[in-house]
Amino acid sequence: MEQAIIAGGCFWCTEAVFRDVVGVSEVESGYIGGDIPDPTYKQVCSGNTGHAEAIRVTFDPEAISLGEIYDVFLGTHDPTQLNRQGNDVGTQYRSAIFPLSAAQGEEAKAAIGRWNGENGKMAVTSIEGLDGDAQVHPWYPAEDYHQEYWDGEGQRNPYCLAVIPPKIMKLRKSFQKYVKD
Repeated sequence: MEQAIIAGGCFWCTEAVFRDVVGVSEVESGYIGGDIPDPTYKQVCSGNTGHAEAIRVTFDPEAISLGEIYDVFLGTHDPTQLNRQGNDVGTQYRSAIFPLSAAQGEEAKAAIGRWNGENGKMAVTSIEGLDGDAQVHPWYPAEDYHQEYWDGEGQRNPYCLAVIPPKIMKLRKSFQKYVKD
């Protein structure tokens, strides 16, 4: 099993998409990229900590490659919006990849290049937190109530009901071969 850390706006939305991706065994919402240890949701939402709402995806590289994980990520949110996704505005909602190794960093660059070439646009997705072969930003799991949010409270949350189904439909339409049965 391998892991990838990606940030594409609201972590509830990104988590909901990746729970439906073949080869993915776990998706954990959390915070990365900021300056204070053990941030809370309220602190991150303030936009003052430097953290991004992100997900840590655990996947089987025999079922789906890291490059394919990044392709699904770039294709199911808008990587051209700087520090926002829709109505969520601020650096905490930035589009970013946090590689766990130099090889993951190279794969991230390749995926962004593929996306740019296929879409005729320029992604503003940043590649953050890698110094040589070492990840420099620690991962902080979000509070328990954020985990698997769409499967519980999210089904009753008007924001989630407006934002998540279109992302899942994009996954099913554009990445059909990667959707779990």
